[in-house]
Amino acid sequence: MHLLGFDIGSSSVKVSLVEANSGNVVASSFYPKQEMKITAHKAGWAEQEPELWWTNLKLALAEVLSTSNVDKESIGSIGISYQMHGLVMVDKNLQVLRPSIIWCDSRAAVYGDKAFNEIGGQRCLTNLLNSPGNFTASKLKWVKENEPETFAKVHKIMLPGDYIAMKLTGEAQTTISGLSEGILWNFKENDLATLLFDNYGFSADIIPEIVPTFAPSGKVSAQAVTELGLSTKTTVSYRAGDQPNNALSLNVLNPGEIATTAGTSGVVYGVSNEIKYDPQSRVNTFAHVNHTQEDPRLGVLLCINGTGILNAWMKRMVAEELSYEAMNELASNVAIGSDGVAILPFGNGAERVLNNKNIGSQLSGINFNIHQKGHLLRAAQEGIVFSFNYGMEIMKNIGINPSVIRAGKANMFLSPIFRETLAGISGATIELYNTDGSVGAARGAGVGSGYYKSFNEAFGSLTKLETIEPDLKKKAAYEEAYGNWKNLLEKFI
Repeated sequence: MHLLGFDIGSSSVKVSLVEANSGNVVASSFYPKQEMKITAHKAGWAEQEPELWWTNLKLALAEVLSTSNVDKESIGSIGISYQMHGLVMVDKNLQVLRPSIIWCDSRAAVYGDKAFNEIGGQRCLTNLLNSPGNFTASKLKWVKENEPETFAKVHKIMLPGDYIAMKLTGEAQTTISGLSEGILWNFKENDLATLLFDNYGFSADIIPEIVPTFAPSGKVSAQAVTELGLSTKTTVSYRAGDQPNNALSLNVLNPGEIATTAGTSGVVYGVSNEIKYDPQSRVNTFAHVNHTQEDPRLGVLLCINGTGILNAWMKRMVAEELSYEAMNELASNVAIGSDGVAILPFGNGAERVLNNKNIGSQLSGINFNIHQKGHLLRAAQEGIVFSFNYGMEIMKNIGINPSVIRAGKANMFLSPIFRETLAGISGATIELYNTDGSVGAARGAGVGSGYYKSFNEAFGSLTKLETIEPDLKKKAAYEEAYGNWKNLLEKFI
């Protein structure tokens, strides 16, 4: 049997086909080959057309099916990973009403702050584990207040992965994990977050049917079969937001385990079995993929919006002629601390870790007679790592204290400077694995379909590629550089 994994990102859609018995990847592809378009009509806005995700999924899947040449009848299940916190709205005919307001759009933060004060901070935190902030529920409130004609047509709201599942099966559905990431779930009552719905003026009727994270939730419809070239016997049996799914991909499921990613944005994600929260909601607590009321599994998530996007900006603006490998090599010739150059990587909108402030990216310490291109390139990577460490200091206050951090060997983790700096300043060992979100989603589909009887069986083929230990001889240099970076940050917050 084969398993399909779809990873619906904001930059691209990746599809992987996994042979279930061996766990080996048979074929994978992604589209578009350049970054997917994000529309920003105003500063702080970010929207994408849901149909664009579907179009790119079809292109990537067609390439996978063509190169693998597998019998479509052998594809048993589909798993979906998706960009978190996005808002998709459909009418009674399940037609999309407007472009999706995606994860990095910060327009709704003012509504979340207002609701937090009106409901009461302690009540929000003990029930929702977060401030409503700039999450999916607040995005819908923005639509209600600013586009009332559109809001009046809303039949159901969904997250991006729910939309893809709907396109596959024809059914509008969601999960508790997904609802929690939208601040639409009440952990104290184990039910929908009606205290927030009442404040925002929403009916609970807009929430689709709730299905388990791991379980068959529908078969591929005849219409989707025509578009995709799959079989009506194939089931959708798993869905999760990209960060819980990344943790699943790395077999991070138990208390004390840590996963991280560093793509366009950067995330540190720790698992806890205790209902804990940051009083300022700078890091956020959601239901993990294996959460139940009887056996809680909460994912404590630190998100830094400006991670790989800063490194990509540096390539375009500073080192266009260089490959990323050449950029890393040039930066490696510069000492820890970049000879006093410091960069705050917060140029991709409001940052939750900064109490939803949008301070922009800042560059400090330039000396025209000393500093060269390599200093800027190293300072950018150090700034990203130091922002991770700043957030991890907050996570420690609610019991997430990493000694080992797992990641896929991809994106920023391909850079020796990045991973050595993260190990050096955090004191944690970095473990890199042969996986990504689409492969993890495929394995999740195997769990949800019942093909795998346990998570251990599903991830038996997960292979550790590299281990990076903290260099204790450089500890003082990393701490000095981090101290200088933090002093700069405190000038703006």
